Amino acid sequence: MEENKEITSPNIEENKNINSSNIEENKDINNPKTAMMYRVIAIIVALLIVLFLWLFFSQNARMREAEAMNLELQTANEQLMLENEQIQLNNEFQALDDQFQAIENQSLKIVINDSITEEYNKAKERIEELRKELKDEKNKNKKRIKELQSEIETLKGILRHYVAQIDSLSKENAGLKAENAEIKSKNSKLTTEMGEVSQQKKVLEERMVLAEKLNVTGLTFTPLKKNGKKESKIAKAKQLMVTFTIPQNNSTPVGVKNLYLRITSPEGNLLGNAGTFQFEGANVQCTSRKQIEYGGEEISGVTIYWDVNTALNRGEYLVELFTDGYRLASRRFNVEK
Repeated sequence: MEENKEITSPNIEENKNINSSNIEENKDINNPKTAMMYRVIAIIVALLIVLFLWLFFSQNARMREAEAMNLELQTANEQLMLENEQIQLNNEFQALDDQFQAIENQSLKIVINDSITEEYNKAKERIEELRKELKDEKNKNKKRIKELQSEIETLKGILRHYVAQIDSLSKENAGLKAENAEIKSKNSKLTTEMGEVSQQKKVLEERMVLAEKLNVTGLTFTPLKKNGKKESKIAKAKQLMVTFTIPQNNSTPVGVKNLYLRITSPEGNLLGNAGTFQFEGANVQCTSRKQIEYGGEEISGVTIYWDVNTALNRGEYLVELFTDGYRLASRRFNVEK
């Protein structure tokens, strides 16, 4: 019996300790301060959970909004890129059209064969079609823009070929122009040389004509009395005498020569009326005339008279001699009395 008591005694002590501990815990829980602390902790945890959930859903909302904005910006960017490519293509089409127009204006100045002209016209018509299509809103997609870019490259190739043909023809024309310029230069030089020869010929002909012309020297003008002697006063003169010498001239054709005398008074009136003669395409009146036989030798003392039939005044008298359509002499004599 004593042994059983010793065995059960420790268990009793342990149970006592456990019960004591539980009593202490119950006392802590029932403590108001401890309960408040637990409630605060629970509230904080709940708030943290709510805050976490709010942040989580807010972040998701912002992410969805950002993704939507990003998608919208991407779409707008793609649209801008398409519009930019469209503008670039339109500018390239315009540049091509301007080049075609410049070539067309150039082609008016040179001869272009029909095949080149036909090729050019087709390319130009295609440009107009593509430009109309480019303006169509329905065709603003990347695939079609790429197709248009490919086609414009083809048109550029056609243009380069056309320009090469034009350049070749231009060079040929330039060569022809150079040849024409050289021919014109030679013709101009030849014309100048012919003009010089013609001028030299004319000078020689004039010299020959002048060489054939009779010369007159020792021309005098003398008023005479009725008896043939010299009169000192012109107002009393009954006759006017003109004397001269015809020198030897081997170039002058020999034969009969008609000499024509013209005497003009100080008042500007022609004295006498012995008919007319041809001079410089006109009929000219003369005061007196005389016919001589010229054999190439000198003839001195040739005299022509005019009988005074009007009143004469002192002053300056003009005496002229003509033959064979030439004026042989022209001299003024001042009569003071």
